[in-house]
Amino acid sequence: MRVVVFSGTTEGRTLSYTLADRGIPVEVCVATEYGKIDQGEYPGVTIRAGRLTEAEMAALLDRSTLCVDATHPYATQVTANIRRAAQRAGAVYKRLLRPASPLPEGCWTARDAAEAVRLLKDTRGNILLTTGAKELTAFAPLGTQRLFARVLPLDSSLTACREAGIAPARIIAMQGPFGTELNVALLHQFAIRYLVTKDGGSPGGFAEKCAAARACGVQLVVLRRPPEDGEPYEQILEFCKEWMAPCR
Repeated sequence: MRVVVFSGTTEGRTLSYTLADRGIPVEVCVATEYGKIDQGEYPGVTIRAGRLTEAEMAALLDRSTLCVDATHPYATQVTANIRRAAQRAGAVYKRLLRPASPLPEGCWTARDAAEAVRLLKDTRGNILLTTGAKELTAFAPLGTQRLFARVLPLDSSLTACREAGIAPARIIAMQGPFGTELNVALLHQFAIRYLVTKDGGSPGGFAEKCAAARACGVQLVVLRRPPEDGEPYEQILEFCKEWMAPCR
């Protein structure tokens, strides 16, 4: 019996470390080299880096595997692939779901980037995008002269900015999460009127973004969480311990 964690989140890293501390070997799958660095080396944890197809995921799993999906709450296609792969392999599947955040009064909400663009198309003023590099091109119709992008300091992020037409002077390449003070400073520095974000919860610094927007009188635009089923960290951890108990 073995535990395989598809990670890329704070919760996935914490779960793998906690299980390893209890003598439970864990294999962690991350999509990128950045994810591998963020996961970090830890005794009892084996890391596999690289994007996997559904078939490759299924080949990695079997009936003696507990598969924990601890990927980002907005990575819906990845979650769908992991779920189907676990079913094909006959593995036990568990979805570790980060709790959603309460949304502040007065924020605008959008189902996705396209809807956020529709909300913003008749507005004026600078826009700070903190939704990740993958969504940048969707915002290009708003006019790249309005857009500032905060992305991870990776070559792939800079490529995405270039493809979206965002000039280097409008790229903020930093690793978060960020405190309220730094968010406030960035909003002031670039005269931001609209802050677009996802509900990344506490690990993603969502509360700090909300506080900064409120302090600066900036309109917050939130891409809503995709609906899905899952269990919180504490329940997943207990299940892992119970599932592995016969092996110890």
